[in-house]
Amino acid sequence: MPKLDDYLQIAEAAEYLGVCKNTLRNWCEAGKIAEHRHPINNYRLFRKKDLDQLLKWIANSQRKPR
Repeated sequence: MPKLDDYLQIAEAAEYLGVCKNTLRNWCEAGKIAEHRHPINNYRLFRKKDLDQLLKWIANSQRKPR
């Protein structure tokens, strides 16, 4: 079972990615990143591993010549 330490709340995740909370919500709705829900309070949670993968994908897509 995963620990809650492996997850960030939406404000923390947005800061980690360098975007605003609304952008992160939009990315979730568009299916660009997975969100999880806290079992007690239903807050949005994001796995650090997923955020790191998104950052790697962004970095790799910017390296390609246009």
